[in-house]
Amino acid sequence: MTDSDGKPHQGSAGSDGEPVYADRVYRSIPGVISGVLLLAVAGWLIGDAALSGTGKTPYVSLAAVPVFAFPVIAYTLRPAVLANDRRLVVRNPLRTITAPWASVEALRAGYSVELFAGGAKYQVWAVPVSLRQRKRANRIQQRGGVDRHPSRLGVAFGRPGAGSSVVAGAPDPSRAWSDQVVGVLQEQAERNAARPDAAGPVVVRWCWWIIAPTLAGLAALVVAIVV
Repeated sequence: MTDSDGKPHQGSAGSDGEPVYADRVYRSIPGVISGVLLLAVAGWLIGDAALSGTGKTPYVSLAAVPVFAFPVIAYTLRPAVLANDRRLVVRNPLRTITAPWASVEALRAGYSVELFAGGAKYQVWAVPVSLRQRKRANRIQQRGGVDRHPSRLGVAFGRPGAGSSVVAGAPDPSRAWSDQVVGVLQEQAERNAARPDAAGPVVVRWCWWIIAPTLAGLAALVVAIVV
């Protein structure tokens, strides 16, 4: 994050005496917007059904809340990539992958962004690949011109580097946003892999606060429909 004066927020010093900065966060703007809109529309429909419905309609609608809300949150609002000088955190819909930079083998942007770490491959949901954006970037490269309408596919917050504290959209119109993010993260992995505090195994944690309420709501929904 950044201070109000636009400078990166400096935390406490690390083990090597260098200051520890807050994570830089990458996420998809369209994903967040679509998630908020879906939750708003669903809240209006479910609320109307619960208040004005008859019979078992109110119970069915209320039981459907966690079945709909938690997956929408998981797949639209939750995904994010967090990176600092020590590790990379990939927050996917149902899992969180924490990979110290020394364990990161590669990042690849094909039809989707993939993280190779600890001998395994993980999808990176927070950085979607837009083929249309790539085609536009290729046309800009061929023309050697500048696109005056940069992509708003994603945004990065945090400490992108000297002289800049926030980078939004695609500052380089000749490259797709997903390719830019992968390039920055790959460079960061190569730069920080030798740090003594960037070593360790890859840790994968399941997001039970999403999974458990969804399964409980599904069971309640089945009971409300059958009974």
